[in-house]
Amino acid sequence: MSTSNDLTNMEQLLDRIRSSAEDRDRVSVGDILDAVGKRSFGPIVLVAGLITLAPLIGDIPGIPTLLGLVVVLTLGQLMFRRRHIWLPNWITARNIQRDKLTKGLDWLHKPARKLDKLTRPRLIFLVEGPGLYVMAALCMAVALAMPAMEVIPFSANGGGLALMAFGLAIISGDGLVALIATIVTAGTGWVIFSNLLG
Repeated sequence: MSTSNDLTNMEQLLDRIRSSAEDRDRVSVGDILDAVGKRSFGPIVLVAGLITLAPLIGDIPGIPTLLGLVVVLTLGQLMFRRRHIWLPNWITARNIQRDKLTKGLDWLHKPARKLDKLTRPRLIFLVEGPGLYVMAALCMAVALAMPAMEVIPFSANGGGLALMAFGLAIISGDGLVALIATIVTAGTGWVIFSNLLG
């Protein structure tokens, strides 16, 4: 399973997303995935989490669900070791205004820089081999819950945070971040179930 596509931190990822918006009035999902690498699980999960969290972007109805679907489809194919990831055109053609995208990226830049200073390779066994597949399964669970999160206040933020943390853990090789992501996932799941049962 390809995991990082030579990305090692969030600032690099944001720069690649920004590059996908150059000379375009609108930026599609396909443009962003081409920029970060369609065969790289870590960056795609990180992108999904970041966009879900970003103001002006993640607040658009349907965006969290769309990103969850991208994660599920990508992860499903990567787990079967497909060399090239296929996504239907109705997903890759979805687009957003460049101004909204760049404003969201600008908002994310400062916290990304701070997080990059805190992450480093540690507890590697949690982000490689069997540990990587456990994280992949957890990411799929979060992604599949995205439609429910859109109707439960603040839960989509938790889901986006979990995906962001899992993606960051993978590209930086930081198992401690993976543990934090697992805790956020459990907390978000509790919020969803308590709202559905209540």
